Amino acid sequence: MNGKILNENSYTIKDLPISERPREKMYSQGVHALSNAELLAVIIGSGSKGDTAIDLARRILSLDNRGIALLSDVSLEELIELKGIGLSKACQVLAAIEIGKRLNKVGPHDKVRITNPSIVADILMDEMRYLNKEYFKIAILDTKNQILSIENISVGTLNASIVHPRDVFKVAIKRNANSIILIHNHPSGDTKPSGEDISITNRLIDAGNLLGIRVLDHIIIGDNTFLSFKEKNLI
Repeated sequence: MNGKILNENSYTIKDLPISERPREKMYSQGVHALSNAELLAVIIGSGSKGDTAIDLARRILSLDNRGIALLSDVSLEELIELKGIGLSKACQVLAAIEIGKRLNKVGPHDKVRITNPSIVADILMDEMRYLNKEYFKIAILDTKNQILSIENISVGTLNASIVHPRDVFKVAIKRNANSIILIHNHPSGDTKPSGEDISITNRLIDAGNLLGIRVLDHIIIGDNTFLSFKEKNLI
């Protein structure tokens, strides 16, 4: 070996067979053929100090046991702390994630008319089912029950969201809401409403009645499942 000692981490993407290189694989087989690590490696672009881009991608996906789902709320600080992931690569990853979130937020529900709670749940399931904190959102509807926008109201803890009526209706009034649907997630995956869930729902219904903005439903997002207060006769 001409005196050169190689270790198992000294290879680069170019040392992999062409069929296993992410970009070449994407070109020849299509983007859907790539694994989660390979997709992330394409975003990262290059390796660092003996690690390939795929090694770095796997390092990110190993941050916790959620796998790719952790990308829904990973922070810049968490990424930078990983060996080989500097500010530039961390920003590239977060930018790609944010594009996905915005596409999910804007495209699917544009001018969608809400006729049953499953429509709202379908729009937000992929975004909210993996979150490890409670996020409280509202869907703002016009006079035809079409979605004008879906707005973030607050972020809580592992098992509680913190929301105040003034925050909810400040946004609703600004968006000229005719009615709203409340939405929050349960990180546990269990959609059973807590006493606090029921209490805040009733408070918001009362506040909405005073302001002339009806609260049509409250939807709790779990792990690929949801609960509608209206369907359960809780509203």
